[in-house]
Amino acid sequence: MATIIDGKSLANELNKKTKLEVEQLKKKGIVPGLVVIIVGEDPASKIYVRNKQRKAEQLGIYSVVEEAPSTISEEDLIGIVQKYNQDPAIHGILVQSPLPKTMDEPRVTRTILPEKDVDGFHPVNVGRLFANLKGDYPIACTPRGIMTMLKHYEIPMEGKNAVVVGRSNIVGRPMMALLNNANATVTLTHRFTSNLSQYTQNADILVVATGVRHLIKADAVKPGATVIDVGMDRDENGKLTGDVDFDHVKDVAGFITPVPGGVGPMTIATLMQQIVELAKWSD
Repeated sequence: MATIIDGKSLANELNKKTKLEVEQLKKKGIVPGLVVIIVGEDPASKIYVRNKQRKAEQLGIYSVVEEAPSTISEEDLIGIVQKYNQDPAIHGILVQSPLPKTMDEPRVTRTILPEKDVDGFHPVNVGRLFANLKGDYPIACTPRGIMTMLKHYEIPMEGKNAVVVGRSNIVGRPMMALLNNANATVTLTHRFTSNLSQYTQNADILVVATGVRHLIKADAVKPGATVIDVGMDRDENGKLTGDVDFDHVKDVAGFITPVPGGVGPMTIATLMQQIVELAKWSD
């Protein structure tokens, strides 16, 4: 029976530290500031944005939500980003994905100043991560939160076989870089990978981020492996579940994250952590 990685509890610990850091910065006259820019009326996006704003306010972070209609032009959206680039009260800028399909989302992301890129998606920050450069720069929040979990549970990475399933710029690719930087031997797999299980069965650390419900079954997992489920899917009854068949995989794995209560809370907690860091680094 696997040890359940309690992301909710760990996120609460991280949020307490972040709140203390906010209070310390305020004594120096610095109030960490976040703006979330949302385009259109996507219900899921609105929920995500509301959760981020609520958490920021709980921690004492100055939070702004800039809402734009789905009819806004790409140039006008870039103008909004540039306005906050120049705003000294804002330390972190987040453009909520997805944007309308008519827009060049990477171009909008590139408009954010690297030093205000709280999501860690700007090519400059991605390049720093892949080059394993020292120094202060933001990293994609979900992979960074996963690394915090692995370190907290003292799960060894050096010399271990790590397999990442899914190659998005949000999770898979930066996760690969972080594990590689921690001296794991990393394989990045995706929808075109033939015989996926031959890779997952050899993984000491398995990170799954595909959006395919219960893609990973018990027979695809190495006994004793650490299994990190980034999926946020719904079953036929509308219940939240993940990319891993948790009920069966937990009997094989050594460590496993649940859905919900695993990676999700750590993503938002890491986002708040990075806003405060961006504020500190700007001082």
